[in-house]
Amino acid sequence: MDTASPPADLNASLGLARVIELDPNGSARIEYAASPAMCHSGGVVQGGFVTGWIDAAMAHAAIAMAGPGVVPMTLEIKVSFFAPARPGAVFAEAWVEKRGRKTCFFEGRLCDGDGKVLAKASSTLMLADMGKVVAASAAATK
Repeated sequence: MDTASPPADLNASLGLARVIELDPNGSARIEYAASPAMCHSGGVVQGGFVTGWIDAAMAHAAIAMAGPGVVPMTLEIKVSFFAPARPGAVFAEAWVEKRGRKTCFFEGRLCDGDGKVLAKASSTLMLADMGKVVAASAAATK
C-alpha cells in the first residue's frame, strides 16, 4: 500500500469523487459525493461526514505543502455548521493560515454545488514524520 495516500476504503467511505486542486503553498480543493446513505432524518448529511470532508481537505493541503513524508495529525478541530448538506456534489476547500515547523493552523469550508457555504472549520495539525508513524503503528499491532 502507498503510505502517502489514504486507503481506498477510506476514500470510498467518504464518497471521494475527485481531487480538484493541490497547491504546494498549502491549499486543496476536493469534490465529494454526498449520498442518501450518509443522511439522518430529513435527508440531512450527518455532521461527522461534513467534518471528515473538511478535515480530509486540510490534510491534503498539509501534505501538498509539506510533502508526502508527513502525516498530518489533527490535534484540534472546530466546525461551525451554517446550512445542511444534502445528497449531491459538495466541495471541501482548505488552506494553511500559519505554518510552523511541526504545528500548523489550517482553515477550511464545505460548499454545495452552487457555492453556498455549508460549514467552516479551523484546525491545529501536527506534521508527524511518516516513518515514525508507520513504525509506531506496526509496533502497536504486534
